[in-house]
Amino acid sequence: MKRIIFLFTLSVIWNLSSQTKTTFVYSVKGVDTLKLDVYTPRRIKKSEKLPVLLWMHGGGFFEGKRNDRSNVKLCKYASRNDYIGISISYRLLRKGTESKFGCNCSKQEKLETFKQAVIDFLDAAAFIVKNANQLQIDTEYIIAGGSSAGAEGSLNAVYMREYFVDSLEKYKDIKFAGLFSLAGAVVNADYIKKTNAVTSVLFHGTKDQLVPFASAPHHYCKPENPGYLMLDGSEVIAKKLEDLETSYYFNVVKEAGHEISGVPFRDLNKVFHFFERTVLNDEIIQTKIIKTKSP
Repeated sequence: MKRIIFLFTLSVIWNLSSQTKTTFVYSVKGVDTLKLDVYTPRRIKKSEKLPVLLWMHGGGFFEGKRNDRSNVKLCKYASRNDYIGISISYRLLRKGTESKFGCNCSKQEKLETFKQAVIDFLDAAAFIVKNANQLQIDTEYIIAGGSSAGAEGSLNAVYMREYFVDSLEKYKDIKFAGLFSLAGAVVNADYIKKTNAVTSVLFHGTKDQLVPFASAPHHYCKPENPGYLMLDGSEVIAKKLEDLETSYYFNVVKEAGHEISGVPFRDLNKVFHFFERTVLNDEIIQTKIIKTKSP
């Protein structure tokens, strides 16, 4: 009995200390000092380079933190599965504003917020590419990801870089190999082309009241609202990828709302196995999973 308890204790200690966390400043913009946390497996060899999950938290561009519990848990999960997990801060441009990011936030303000989020995400990606040797990152296997606002930021960074970014030369060395989006959308799915399409994992609820599941106004604002802005959600993105014969894993939750933006910890083994087969081993797999929201 003592031996079983001893082994269990060692297992717990190993799980708690199976990665190291290092924090870096990747950019300073005005009053914002933007940081990223890098979770690296302790057992990594000095000569080894690993794929990376670059994660952008949610929060409507006015709240949320890179070290919120679920973001930390996700990055630690990644590091336990032979990835380097990175969670980033970015400018919360709607923080302290009366309209936040709803229907009273103008279309122009929304597009500018998306633009700056894209730039922050790309600046974080540029930092890890520049420091790839130190961070032991394989720059051929960078998976972009995010939840809600973070999903919008990372999706637009991957698929609409040329729309939002004026100085593309600055980011010419950044190549994304995959994408992990939780309740995200792009401004225009027509920007998804064969040249930029990547393996994408998409989770979305069909009744999402904030970020449209298909093609619909952001927050379902009415045409007369200042914040009326059409977005293309996961259903439209998945259809684009299907037509382009690009791998995708589309997890549809019928009748579910924006709560699907939460990290799906019970499904992470399936998600990372999918990335292993498609991103790391070049298989082409198109999968759509349909579930119904639990009562």
